[in-house]
Amino acid sequence: MNKQQIEERIVEVLKTVYDPEIPANIYDLGLIYRVDFNEENGSLDLDMTLTAPGCPLADFIMEDVRQKVLGVEGVKTAQVNLVFEPEWTQDMMSDEAKIDLGFM
Repeated sequence: MNKQQIEERIVEVLKTVYDPEIPANIYDLGLIYRVDFNEENGSLDLDMTLTAPGCPLADFIMEDVRQKVLGVEGVKTAQVNLVFEPEWTQDMMSDEAKIDLGFM
């Protein structure tokens, strides 16, 4: 697979990770801020946030993300960084997530 195909597959698997408290995936919620895949060495550096800084399930969600992206062909290492800048707002959700959650 080429870089674009790998990045598309990464997005696909990110859409299978859910915040257990919200019935929408973390990608459509807008919690993924950056996906940086290095094709040369197979490393993935990913920035994500949470809907609330004190989320008790942060470790669980981040480990779920790490395990799933490591399962993508071509990804050899994955660094998942938890960031809180910019602060997450509902405006970051995809239209699909907004519809699923009754905001539209």
